[in-house]
Amino acid sequence: MPTDNPSPAAPSPLRSGGARPFRLTLVPVSGFLRPRQLTVCALLLVAVFVALCWHVSVGEYGIPLTDVARALMGSGDPGTLLVVQELRLPRAVVGLLAGIAFGMSGALFQTMTRNPLASPDMIGLTQGAGTAVVGGIVLGWDFGLGTQALGLLGAFAGALVVYGLAWRRGTTGYRIILVGIGVSWMCLSATDFLLARGGRFQAQAALGWLTGNLNGRDWEQAGPLAAALAVLVPATLLVGRLMRTLLLGDDVAQGLGTRVQAVRMAVLVTGVGLVAFATAAAGPVAFVALAAPQIAQRLCRTAWPPPLAAGLTGALVVLASDVIARELIPGTELPVGIVTGVLGAPVLLWLLIRVNRAGSGG
Repeated sequence: MPTDNPSPAAPSPLRSGGARPFRLTLVPVSGFLRPRQLTVCALLLVAVFVALCWHVSVGEYGIPLTDVARALMGSGDPGTLLVVQELRLPRAVVGLLAGIAFGMSGALFQTMTRNPLASPDMIGLTQGAGTAVVGGIVLGWDFGLGTQALGLLGAFAGALVVYGLAWRRGTTGYRIILVGIGVSWMCLSATDFLLARGGRFQAQAALGWLTGNLNGRDWEQAGPLAAALAVLVPATLLVGRLMRTLLLGDDVAQGLGTRVQAVRMAVLVTGVGLVAFATAAAGPVAFVALAAPQIAQRLCRTAWPPPLAAGLTGALVVLASDVIARELIPGTELPVGIVTGVLGAPVLLWLLIRVNRAGSGG
């Protein structure tokens, strides 16, 4: 028999994480204040700034962290300013912004599908971008667009295919995941065929992008990504608020007045935009979109991956991984995707074990 009072043993996902309701008197705004989530985001923001300074300070010409911080503010000797602002900062900014985009997109997809294993890496979006870029490199069909534009178009094309095949009088998170896995394997097969068909130098250029790479990134890649995030981050926070009722199931969400399909479409478009621009700038950096939301969720102790904390966690993971990739083997700069793949594989195994123990792993 239904009851108006929820059981204390099963708190609503809408009020998890120690949320406290608030209401403003001057303007008609109300909501929940989550002190732990705000504290975690503040600490992550400090950690990301430290990681950014560390990223810029490391290199053949080492720079103290204090000098890096001053150079970021525009002061210091001309040599340090040149190295920091022109040579090293663009790469760090691309890694920072790409990590934010990957983390937030993973949070959106995992919340929409109610599945911790759902991420752009798993449902064909990054694979679609990879196929488009490799096709442009190997076949020469880039039409003058360049790698960034091809990756962008490939990610959006993959999303359209997944959504179209998953549509049957609406979509569900379960169908999106299953169709996305199939589309991802189709794209991977097409990419492998193109790599086998291409020449040695074409295959090397394509593989360097496919692993996720920040080598050689400059302001040309950082500018479009920053402009995209200026629009997509507020949109993510808005749709993140709207889709929390989806955690209760489609039927309950509809009963509460949520337009389920419209919200799901908005989430899909926003998430695809995030991962498309990030992949176009840095390549398909593996496992960041999968692991960052889960780490942020456990730090904030919420019932869903919080998008802002997930984005900051993703930025921290990418920046730290890129430093490891640069310094692990002296004289060799590994692609950042290799390090995130090594670090992310145990997270994926842990998530699989956890889901199976919960009885929902299939």
